[in-house]
Amino acid sequence: MDREYYQQNRQRLYEMLDSGTLLVLFAGTPIRKSADSMYPFHASRNFLYLTGIEQKQTVLLAQKHADGTVSEQLYLLPKDAMAERWTGRRLDCREAEAISGVSDIRMLDSFAADFHKLAVSYKYNAVYLDLHRQAAEDGDTQGQLYAQTLREKYAFLTIRTMSPFVRRLRLIKQPCEIQALRRAEEITKAGILAMMHASKPGMYEYQYKAEFDRALGQFSPDEPGFQSIISAGANNFCIHYEAYTGQAQDGDMVLNDVGAQYDHLTTDVSRGWPCNGKFTERQKLLYECALATSNYMFSIIRPGMRMADVDATIRRYNAQKLVEAGVMESVDEVGTYMWHGGAHHIGYDVHDAVENPEIIQPGMVFCVDVGIYHEAWGIGFRLEDNCLITEDGCENLSAGIPRTIEDIEAELCK
Repeated sequence: MDREYYQQNRQRLYEMLDSGTLLVLFAGTPIRKSADSMYPFHASRNFLYLTGIEQKQTVLLAQKHADGTVSEQLYLLPKDAMAERWTGRRLDCREAEAISGVSDIRMLDSFAADFHKLAVSYKYNAVYLDLHRQAAEDGDTQGQLYAQTLREKYAFLTIRTMSPFVRRLRLIKQPCEIQALRRAEEITKAGILAMMHASKPGMYEYQYKAEFDRALGQFSPDEPGFQSIISAGANNFCIHYEAYTGQAQDGDMVLNDVGAQYDHLTTDVSRGWPCNGKFTERQKLLYECALATSNYMFSIIRPGMRMADVDATIRRYNAQKLVEAGVMESVDEVGTYMWHGGAHHIGYDVHDAVENPEIIQPGMVFCVDVGIYHEAWGIGFRLEDNCLITEDGCENLSAGIPRTIEDIEAELCK
């Protein structure tokens, strides 16, 4: 991503805003992990999408004037030699402009006075903030806290949310985003192959994770795009398992749901394999049902299809395969073996914060996820790939990561 990309993202957002309004966006602040440490800082993904800046306590302020023109300022923490000695360099104005394309760079301590001057000019009647809340119990973000400040000090300004606009923009991936996802798929492949090549009975889940993390570390200092799900045996029946304490016993399936990130774009790929390198007949039976379902989906997904039909078709087709395989007597039993949906968008978030589309369009990227969980047989896995919608069909971005029984067993024997 370059400065033109971030400038264009902001311009597209500004075109959606009403004239005579202000926009205030916050990068965020670190979250405390324990008494003497903080979690690694991650800027708000919307802020990152619009500025490219991933530095704490950074603020974007924009004014859409009555005539439709826009002015914008970016506020940074000031340079501080002592603070930087402990926690690293802070961006200077020249660096921030080179990344974001915002030419008016100011220091954070002037933000409150600048905003007050704009507010009491009475040229603006509303303020757009990022007010999205993923879950009702989540703590307040800086945007939500600032909304409280506005209600107390500037009650004459209407508070609006800009979240739906950015969600709409993030839905359709731009060419540079798709290029970043392709690179992230290559890195993800390296991590999955590392786990396959090391796989053997007796390995602990944390050892599989160590192989994945080591492989990713050869490409960049970035951590995985999300918390890796790596499990074996009975732990595969916990869909979002993250303990890594289990041990793969001879004959167990290893499940992994993992993804690398590149230039902030995240993949989401799932593969399953027998830790001893050879599928049993029952494992083959179930895996072939999932693979046939996945292959079928990639043959029919195209622009114009209803998004809701992706999940529904995965479920219906896989149910029929399970009946044909003799696993079930009726498709009505599918809920016993399929426990979760089969499609979600990826991008700046692994479950990307995008507008929920009714109809599939070119440029969307979402997962095709087929999970089968047969507790009586002790077999649980999922086959998840990343689907790019093209002008006349779709492309499996993760097709190069071994997904057939033959290809998986070949890698496990290396």
